[in-house]
Amino acid sequence: MSDLAADITLLNAAVREAGALALRFWRTELTVWQKPGDTPVSEADIAVDRHLRQRLCEARPDYGWLSEETEDDTARLQCGRVWVVDPIDGTRAFLDGTPHFCHAVALVENGVPVAAALFNPAVAEFYEAAINQGAQLNGIPIQVSDQQTVAGCRMAAYGPMFKHPAWREPWPEMEIIQRDSVAYRLALVASGAADAAMGLNTKNDWDLAAADLIVREAGGRVTAHDGKALTYNNPTPQQYSFLAAGPNLHAALFARTGHIKLKSRG
Repeated sequence: MSDLAADITLLNAAVREAGALALRFWRTELTVWQKPGDTPVSEADIAVDRHLRQRLCEARPDYGWLSEETEDDTARLQCGRVWVVDPIDGTRAFLDGTPHFCHAVALVENGVPVAAALFNPAVAEFYEAAINQGAQLNGIPIQVSDQQTVAGCRMAAYGPMFKHPAWREPWPEMEIIQRDSVAYRLALVASGAADAAMGLNTKNDWDLAAADLIVREAGGRVTAHDGKALTYNNPTPQQYSFLAAGPNLHAALFARTGHIKLKSRG
């Protein structure tokens, strides 16, 4: 396998190029169709996926590939390193012309992200991280917030989730930050623009892998709602929930979510 530093240089360049490509499509008339599950996909998603795959796989032919917009090839399970890619996370926002989408790519080794880049080209925010090297936004080191209490926290999540009658106790008042892109929600936690992000429905590896590393390298914790670690590039590349925040707030949120029994891991 290649030197990690070389992989990081390759990754960051490819993701920046993906952003420039996406902006050529953004706020234009696009061909759009529905995938299984009634989720939209556009010619922009496919073009970005194609660019990233060509750029990354041609340079690293021995690495695996797992992408939302490419049919899964289980050969990835035999690879030491795997690119985990969401070409456009937040496609609905992209199609609406809302600047709440991003490109998210992680390099996963033995189930663990070791390098990540996440780019929102509409607002020129480029997040990056490498294992044990910290996280940056536009070249400046970032850190999660020091918020310790659930009350008053800035929560990047689907607001109605907190009104569900199954909760043991009502949730306190929080500032809910809604973003279509799950990866971007976690990036906001990494930069301190949000204090926490959580979800209790199944997400795919490409939704979380890049942002997971960025949050952790910014000093935060990312787990399933029950505190279990997230591992990537499994035969079924899905996570049944996620919880991301600074260490103290993560503990406070886990105290509210850890008892929940979800029906399925997806």
